[in-house]
Amino acid sequence: MRRIGASPHGPVLAETRRGLAWWLLPPNLADELDDVTTLNVHPAGWELECPPVVHSLGGRWWLEMPDGRGELTDPLLLGAAFGPGGYRYEGEDAW
Repeated sequence: MRRIGASPHGPVLAETRRGLAWWLLPPNLADELDDVTTLNVHPAGWELECPPVVHSLGGRWWLEMPDGRGELTDPLLLGAAFGPGGYRYEGEDAW
């Protein structure tokens, strides 16, 4: 989230048990992230189990809540945050 900064971005779902996060992307732009090996991009139609917006459920919670505007994360910003010089896994204390 820090690497993306204050730039507009869409909802982000996190799971504390496994240390995962999901950024919601426009379905027709996901292929722009094919060369970012630190990310797994799921195809359009892939089902993501989400908790209600104001509650956590099963270790999942909204890091950035959906706000009803329909804004999704820009794949270019996400790619820059996780590409070369971006994300570095620091182990269990990365959160």
